[in-house]
Amino acid sequence: MPASDCLVPGCPGGVEPDAPVSLCAWHAAVSAEWSTAASGITDVLPVPCRLCGSRLGVRWPSGWLCAVCEWRHGDPVDDELPPPRVDVVYYLRFEDRIKIGTTARPRQRLAAIWHDELLAFEPGDRLVERRRHESFAEERYGRTEWFRRSPALDAHVTALAAGVDDPWARYARWTSEAIARRG
Repeated sequence: MPASDCLVPGCPGGVEPDAPVSLCAWHAAVSAEWSTAASGITDVLPVPCRLCGSRLGVRWPSGWLCAVCEWRHGDPVDDELPPPRVDVVYYLRFEDRIKIGTTARPRQRLAAIWHDELLAFEPGDRLVERRRHESFAEERYGRTEWFRRSPALDAHVTALAAGVDDPWARYARWTSEAIARRG
């Protein structure tokens, strides 16, 4: 049973005893609708995002957006456009060595390299790769892209992989963000 009156002047509605704000149910609903129009509601998408596969979305009065790549749910993906170029620096482990390389086509590149495990990706091109090679020059095998494991290199890879269960999912997100940016 309502315990008090609504704060809105002239409203005859009562307020439920456990209401956090003294508004009747109708004014509370109007307030919630107004609030969500300004900031959206984070929720599970009706189906996974067609670009990045995420299930997390933001529901707006105008429709759904993927919370990861901001692709508008329901918009078609233009398969005629070439995929965007997304350069990455990759870290591969083979036995006790780590390879630091770069590519814009990681699936093809990594398929051509013998390795035990993909450790991490980081966004970047040859400049970033060169900086990493310089940072870990003490551990480098000659003039190759292979490095001895060290506490510093392990810490760098661990920081890149923090919170990432699957490096390929991160790469997919970067690709879908690039698609969304170009429209």
